[in-house]
Amino acid sequence: MSTAIVDARGWQNSLDLRTGEKVEADGPMAGMVRGVLRRHPYPGDMDPGSNRWVSDTALDLIGCYGPRFVFLTYAAHYFATRFTAMTSDVRARMIAEAFLEAERFIEASGFTAIVVGTGGMTPLLDFIDLTRLDGLAVCTHWSTRYAGLYGPSAKDMDALKGHPRIERIVTREEVVSLFGGTPEQAARVPEYLMLAREGYAFKTVTDAKRSTVMIPSLNFEIPFHAPGYTVEAVTAIRRVLEAELTDNAEPTCNKVALILMEGVGPDDFALPYQVCNNGIGWCFYEPGEAQYLTIASGRHRFLDYPTGTGYKYFNDEEAQGRYPFSGHFKAIPEGAFASTFPGKSVAVGNKSMFMHMVTGADVSIECFARNLYNQGTMAVIHRDDKV
Repeated sequence: MSTAIVDARGWQNSLDLRTGEKVEADGPMAGMVRGVLRRHPYPGDMDPGSNRWVSDTALDLIGCYGPRFVFLTYAAHYFATRFTAMTSDVRARMIAEAFLEAERFIEASGFTAIVVGTGGMTPLLDFIDLTRLDGLAVCTHWSTRYAGLYGPSAKDMDALKGHPRIERIVTREEVVSLFGGTPEQAARVPEYLMLAREGYAFKTVTDAKRSTVMIPSLNFEIPFHAPGYTVEAVTAIRRVLEAELTDNAEPTCNKVALILMEGVGPDDFALPYQVCNNGIGWCFYEPGEAQYLTIASGRHRFLDYPTGTGYKYFNDEEAQGRYPFSGHFKAIPEGAFASTFPGKSVAVGNKSMFMHMVTGADVSIECFARNLYNQGTMAVIHRDDKV
């Protein structure tokens, strides 16, 4: 059983991650995690101290648990620039400060760092209004590139195929073929997948977008820092982790941190870097769980859990019984590097739901926030047998 410990400013509850029911959580691991949560209340997604919280919490957790693999996400600058109007100089300074935080963690921890930018941002030019279609268009406020389309009329298709803000419309068969999808996955793919041109975002009756200022660019390539390694595709990042932590002649001596800098592309990346492909064919990953899972597992996961990608439709009956703190996940994804790594591992980040579901770490700590509303912090213990 995976155990979640939720901390709302010092008030803590332990729950079964799968059911959400209260459980007793005792033992050395639970006690250690409770202490870390108490010492590090979350300041909020767009608070200037949010990225510092990631470093401080991770350093504390490392000191208590002694892992060899750490998965970190710094995202405060991403939330701020996505939803707050600011000058390019202010945005550049926020990103620079995020890198300083990451570098502070690296220096204090002594871990070898592999740093990935999840992709740059561009100003939102306008929306693509899909609310008047005869069919059902589906997307979420965290996705701007992709929208699913179910049951369109001939009139809908004529209008969409000639829409100047839509780059391409892909059939279900094309999507499944590109990723080698299974019949089960194919059943979840919409009849059509629409792709927005750069600077535009879809607007549908199923999403409730906040006032957005910037959105992900066309990030077919993302920056990657790993001295001594050449990586051509996002799916090859896992091989670097394996080389450092499992294939090395003396792997027990290595300690590695995989650090994701949210909303950062080559133009803003503050470390020496190379670029790697961030997708396949016409598809690239937006910041989301599909991108994280692809990095962590070493294979494309666009069809597996793309709730952030936004094209899947879930009805109320299907939502019942799922992991209540984990979005549309109905199971813990398999194949993430940390879940197969025999050594100790931790994950810390200021993106809720991501750290405990897509990293595979023994224990994760993340902000417990929904749509930028701060409700505290949450830790999830997947493994308590390595203490």
